[in-house]
Amino acid sequence: MKKTITYDVNQKKVEREINYIPVRYILAVCIALFEVLAVIGIVMALCYYVPYFYLAAWATQIFCVIRIIASDDNPDYKVPWLLMVLIIPVAGFMLYFLFYSRKLQRKYIKRLNEMKRYTYEQDDRKLFVKLQDENSTAAAQARMLCNIADTHLFTNTKQEYFSLGEEMFKRVLEDLGSAEKFIYMEYFIVEEGKFWNSILDILKKKAAVGVEVKVLYDDIGCMMTLPGDYHKILKKYGIEATPFSRLKGNADSEFNNRSHRKILVIDGKIGYTGGVNIADEYINEIVKFGHWKDIALRLQGAAVWELTRLFMVDFGINVKKLPDPRTDLYPEQPEISESGYLIPFGDGPHPIYERRVGKSVIQNMLSGATKYAWMTSPYLIIDNDLCTDFENAALRGVDVRIMVPHIPDKKLVFAMTRSFYHRLMAAGVKIYEYEPGFLHAKSYLVDDAYAMIGTINLDYRSLVHHFENGVWMYRCDALNVLKTDMEDTLSKCIEVTPDILKTNFIQRFICSVVRIFAPML
Repeated sequence: MKKTITYDVNQKKVEREINYIPVRYILAVCIALFEVLAVIGIVMALCYYVPYFYLAAWATQIFCVIRIIASDDNPDYKVPWLLMVLIIPVAGFMLYFLFYSRKLQRKYIKRLNEMKRYTYEQDDRKLFVKLQDENSTAAAQARMLCNIADTHLFTNTKQEYFSLGEEMFKRVLEDLGSAEKFIYMEYFIVEEGKFWNSILDILKKKAAVGVEVKVLYDDIGCMMTLPGDYHKILKKYGIEATPFSRLKGNADSEFNNRSHRKILVIDGKIGYTGGVNIADEYINEIVKFGHWKDIALRLQGAAVWELTRLFMVDFGINVKKLPDPRTDLYPEQPEISESGYLIPFGDGPHPIYERRVGKSVIQNMLSGATKYAWMTSPYLIIDNDLCTDFENAALRGVDVRIMVPHIPDKKLVFAMTRSFYHRLMAAGVKIYEYEPGFLHAKSYLVDDAYAMIGTINLDYRSLVHHFENGVWMYRCDALNVLKTDMEDTLSKCIEVTPDILKTNFIQRFICSVVRIFAPML
């Protein structure tokens, strides 16, 4: 299915035909909806027609309430489900059984266990001893991150920071042109246009001369940007591609646990990550919500191994035949004279990650801050724990600043973001909105010493449900460039004041209700 939309390109109106919800996706959603309604309908019919069956339903409802209260889940997640189970008879606890658990399907868990062989060997004990001697606090943060994300501490890696997507775009084309062995790409959104078509032209040429090319894109993220069978189109060019978690209509974690990761690996020596998806608005070739502010990070050296591993795991759980283990994906790296320590890491749902990795990194950075903690995120929808950490840092006298968009991409989400302003500002947190347009960058900087750049937003979907990735850095050269860019971004922002936040009763009520159910979205 197609539709024609109009974009602003260099102050000119340009019409463009895009894919708009292919039939396969419509069928998948309809199947899932039918499945949910059928299950609920059958149980309600049994309650009505079968004597005393309603007693079993009532007992089940009590069981669900007790189970929710006794669970180890975040209270912010428990409250909306308790309301759902208690307020909606029968359907409430049926929805609980269908959707409460957001763990991966068994087939993915089985494949993940098999994919543990697809890794590299890295003895980072000496690095930890060295870091411990330099800064015991940094070493403690690094050790915790490596433990909960099953990753490693690295040096010997050059970093290059890009303050805009268009800067990354130029560098990516150069690096792709130099690829000799393999190119791996994983993105939440891939859309046909200047950005992707320029990359695709290179991928075709590389595949034709024997370079291994693999592309992984999220099936829901690309629902409106690519044809439903796009992986088959790429296969004709010699590119091995597959959608991440192909939508089939199962009423379970299929609609959650999406891959929000952005990973590009070239020959195991060069890697990219950050907030930039492969679509034209990310390089300001088209205008959707004003100027699109995004960032990216290029790594060259040993730390790229972890990006390669993350891609191989994600690719392996989504293809029919498990790839053979290979050692050439993790080549020996030359000595690179670059300061600082890095930890590339992944985050995602149970059982891959038993703890919330991205959230833990942000909490550690806030708790260790003594001078300032500056952050950028397109959304600000956080739980009570993280909200308290922001408040505590500000109350200690730390200069806490959060930059978000001024022009939203989703009005309801923007209203929810603003609903957190009052509480944070009351504790001394400063909120800024990027006036020229949409701020999509995900960056976290503390005391000129610690930083995290990646795909992790300050919202539930990113911190709890999606597959994400990031790079933790300590005393790296890239931090100076990041701070300069943050200062430049701040100069283009509006500082939020109480006057800006004046709303009427109806708006406040709607935001309050939506905020209750935000952890379920």
